[in-house]
Amino acid sequence: MTSFPVIDPATGEQVDEHAGHSRAEVDAALDDATRAQSSWKRVSFSARAEVLRNAAGLLRERKDALAERMAVEMGKPLAQGRAEAEKCAWVCEHYAEEAAAYLSGRPIDTDARRSRVAYRPLGVVLAVMPWNYPLWQVFRFAAPALMAGNAGILKHASNVPGCALDIEAILHDAGLPPELFRSLLVHHDEVPHILDHPGVVAATLTGSERAGRSIAAEAGKRLLPTVLELGGSDPYVILEDADIEAAAEACAAGRLLNSGQSCIAAKRMIAVDEVYDAFLEAFVAAMRRRTLGDPRAEGTDIGPQARADLRDALHRQVEATVDAGARCVLGGEIPDRPGAWYPATVLSDVPEDAPGAREEVFGPAASLFRARDEADALRLANDTPFGLGAAVFTEDLARGERIATEELDAGCCFVNSFVKSDPRLPFGGIGISGYGRELSAEGIRAFVNAKTVYVA
Repeated sequence: MTSFPVIDPATGEQVDEHAGHSRAEVDAALDDATRAQSSWKRVSFSARAEVLRNAAGLLRERKDALAERMAVEMGKPLAQGRAEAEKCAWVCEHYAEEAAAYLSGRPIDTDARRSRVAYRPLGVVLAVMPWNYPLWQVFRFAAPALMAGNAGILKHASNVPGCALDIEAILHDAGLPPELFRSLLVHHDEVPHILDHPGVVAATLTGSERAGRSIAAEAGKRLLPTVLELGGSDPYVILEDADIEAAAEACAAGRLLNSGQSCIAAKRMIAVDEVYDAFLEAFVAAMRRRTLGDPRAEGTDIGPQARADLRDALHRQVEATVDAGARCVLGGEIPDRPGAWYPATVLSDVPEDAPGAREEVFGPAASLFRARDEADALRLANDTPFGLGAAVFTEDLARGERIATEELDAGCCFVNSFVKSDPRLPFGGIGISGYGRELSAEGIRAFVNAKTVYVA
């Protein structure tokens, strides 16, 4: 049977191991989920909401243990792990409160006696989830899917098996019938088999562009709807009237989210020429203030990268960007110590064709670009196949809102703030950053049947 070892990225040592699920166990779980969902779809919103509220309480009760698990399995600093558990509780409570309204349907005036739109669950939804936010990525799918009356099957990243099982335990302990949500410890080559099950009616994936193309192709063969949240190369535009210190602090915070391992992390800082040098100085200072250290130590800002191979890939991107003509003004060297460590790194004057400009850089390395003016900054910002998040910094809020609304090509555009997700707002991208939306009303309606009901 396949096993799932746990490698502590702070030391490079194996600290645990979990047995994988066999093909027979996978098939039994899918059969059980299909049967259970046929009953769950008839359960009231209030009863489903009670389960989600219980889950929120358990997430808060267990947040220290969950943070410890994330620190061990993928290197997340403890404070950030606790915050992630709290955010998962928030999304559970949000959908417990709002799901009935989001799915209440609406009457439509037609030539019928009565006609309306009704939202009904689809069935079993497969979620293929990444390691970087091992709780949040799952709960932002599971909370709306379960509240809508669907069942969920989780295929989590192979390096966070304990997190996958913790999530399952929380939902079961919260009162969810166990068959309605299962964490299957299987590798990616089992995904086509799971999608072949007649009860599986849709899939959602958060991950790389490559993974998204793969699952979209497999789901497409079976005519299954999908939601894909993929990579990003988020531009942050700093205009001449920006508060430079505040912008630098927000950009550093945004770049170092989850030790830089976030699809919506600030990746490309684009400052107009008038303030470029001042911004560079303030940004380097803000990046330098962040502490690289043991993720289990209080006060750590940057933990290790989740795996050594990912750290090595990041370093190759940094070196190739410098070789292309960029200047490394902070970091850029692998520390001489065991584990998958990488320091806060700043590359300035990055050429437009360098890896730091054209690729997703997944780690604590920032690329800075000099623009002539607003128009040139927006050209650079939109010169990417990605389109997940973007931000603009300006003291003129009307100007900023216009740019965010009309000029920046991304799914999530912020003014004077780093990009973040919020259960009340839709979340997702365009281009090779994926399609579909999670969170808010759009998220819960992603996997329902928007059914026309016509009474003559």
